[in-house]
Order: sequence, then structure tokens, then C-alpha cells
Amino acid sequence: MANGLWTLSLGKASERVPGLRHVPVVKLLTAAELGLLARDHVARLSPSERRRLIVLVRAGRGRRTRLTDAERAELEHLLVKLQPRRLMGEAIHRLSPVPLPRRLVFGPKNRR
Repeated sequence: MANGLWTLSLGKASERVPGLRHVPVVKLLTAAELGLLARDHVARLSPSERRRLIVLVRAGRGRRTRLTDAERAELEHLLVKLQPRRLMGEAIHRLSPVPLPRRLVFGPKNRR
């Protein structure tokens, strides 16, 4: 019964979002998969580090020169902790229909 209720509520919610019925299911699943990967990487930061990252990104407004040297170093430390290259490698690895070489996906150190 709970499964039927879940399906019904999703159906009702999709009626309220314009254009959602026209988006192919594969694209929705891909977006969900990428969202889960990103969530896993952001979870590597503590809540205070996440808040600080947001503050630094907003203060910089896309430009490193708007931050002090100490703020730039702090931002770099937080970004290293997020592991953006590994995030991209995992996304490519999960979504690619063709297996890719590990060094290309995960970097030259081949760590997983």
C-alpha cells in the first residue's frame, strides 16, 4: 500500500511541475545520480566548513583576486578536501557506456 501511495504522490507532484512529463526518464535518473555523487563529496566537509566555503565563494564572486591571500589558501584547502577531480572521474565512470582507463578517470595516482 505504501508503494502505491508513493507512486500516486509522485504522479501528482509531476503534474505541478511544468514540462516535467516531457523530460526523458534517463535524463532524470542521470541528474539524480549526479546529485547523489555531489552530495557524497559535499558530505566530506563538516557543517562549519560548508558554511565557510559558501561565504568564501560569495565573497570572491567568481574571482580569486577579490579574496585575501589567507582566504584564498583557506578556499583552496576546502576545495582539495572536496576532491573535485575524483567527483568528475566518478561521474564519468558511472555515466559512460564505455569503460575508461583508471588513470584518465581517477588521476595519475590511480587511487579509488
